[in-house]
Parts: sequence; C-alpha cells; structure tokens
Amino acid sequence: MRIALHQPDIAGNVGTILRLAACLDVPVDLIEPMGFAFSDRALMRAGMDYAAQAEVTRHADWPAFEAGITGRIVLLSTQGAVRLDAAEFRPNDILLLGSESAGVPQSVHDRADLRVMIPMRPGFRSLNVAVSAAIALGEALRQTKGWPE
Repeated sequence: MRIALHQPDIAGNVGTILRLAACLDVPVDLIEPMGFAFSDRALMRAGMDYAAQAEVTRHADWPAFEAGITGRIVLLSTQGAVRLDAAEFRPNDILLLGSESAGVPQSVHDRADLRVMIPMRPGFRSLNVAVSAAIALGEALRQTKGWPE
C-alpha cells in the first residue's frame, strides 16, 4: 500500500500525511511540481519529527511517477464511481490524491484503475485531503490486513 499526492499545494496537509504514513509504515510518493518548497515550515510543523521517518519518493512529474507504478492506482475523488465502503482494496494499491485546489487533470483521472469517493451528507463538496487520506488508508489497511503489528 502507498499514498501518492499529485501536485499538492498545501504544505501542512503534506506534513500531516507524512506523519500518518510514518506511523502506519506506508510509503508516500510526491508528484511534483508542488505549490511550496519541500523544506516549508508548515510541512515540518504538521509532520513534527515523524515526517523525517516517512519513506518518501519525490517524482519530477506525472510521467516519472507513472513509469515506476507496480500496483493499481486508486484515485480518491469527489467524482469517484465507487463508494469507499464498496471498494475492494489490494495490498499493492496506490492511493492517489489530487491537489487541494485542482484535484487531478482528466488524463490522470482516466488513468486510474479505480475511482473511489468518500460518501458525505448532501450539500458538502469535499473533505480535507489529509483527512481523506486517513479515512481511505484506514479502510484499505483494514481490508488488506496491512496494519502495523
């Protein structure tokens, strides 16, 4: 299981996701360009000392990331066709989240092997990307029995 962030633009959210990933022993792929410097104080503050312990791979762009894919791309999207509670995860899935401001381009959306949405009550657009990552990762690890020992 991996988390991939496509062109994230809020450092604090990336820091929170790195902390989540470090605690749950899940690698993270950062697909550039990002909307902030990787050394941003907000990233470090949100990630605390955990962020340095996360396994992070930075990719120059989408083609560089795509070249190394070995599992399915599971895109978390408000436009997802499958509800999270109906999705079936595999141990080598890559949970892909788009940027906070723009999501992912249509070409990336089309490339996803599975498009998953987190059900919400009517009238609400979306959750924070770090919250979405945590909810989806928790379900994926539960299904695949991938929680740390």
